[in-house]
Amino acid sequence: MSIPTPFSGGNTPLPQLGGQDPNVRAIQGAMESCYGKSIMSGVMGFGMGGLFGLFMASMSYDTPFGSPLQGANGQPAITSLPLRQQLKIGFKDMGTRSWSMAKNFGKVGALFSGIECGIEGMRAKNDLVNGMAAGCLTGGILAKNAGPQAVAGGCVAFAAFSAAIDAYMRQPSDE
Repeated sequence: MSIPTPFSGGNTPLPQLGGQDPNVRAIQGAMESCYGKSIMSGVMGFGMGGLFGLFMASMSYDTPFGSPLQGANGQPAITSLPLRQQLKIGFKDMGTRSWSMAKNFGKVGALFSGIECGIEGMRAKNDLVNGMAAGCLTGGILAKNAGPQAVAGGCVAFAAFSAAIDAYMRQPSDE
């Protein structure tokens, strides 16, 4: 069956309704894989972290991150600088904080979602245990440079947070 379209000047065939386009299937397969989920979570975490860092830096207008305190080391206070210089320092600080938070959120998102997807694939179940185990591993990996006590604390804290969020998200809706 063909239908006329206003821009083609003729008839164009309707897409087949029975089968799915192989390109769509390939993209869906990539997005449903653990690698795809991990990359997608990392990119989304990077973007969210950048926005969050930008917001948090804009809220701390009293002493920017990289600027000295009033009278420290013979440097003039920020408030005594010209407006253009104040803005330059403020925007540079916002960019630095935004970049730092973006990297951290991206790393956490990619790590957690990749580990959770791997655990879910190994267990062949979708329950709270997956999120708790992924949270424990992620928390431990993120705290590895701070020593064994920090690894244990990161494991417990991230697992508890993951369990709380998962339990809340799995509640039946009120509708």
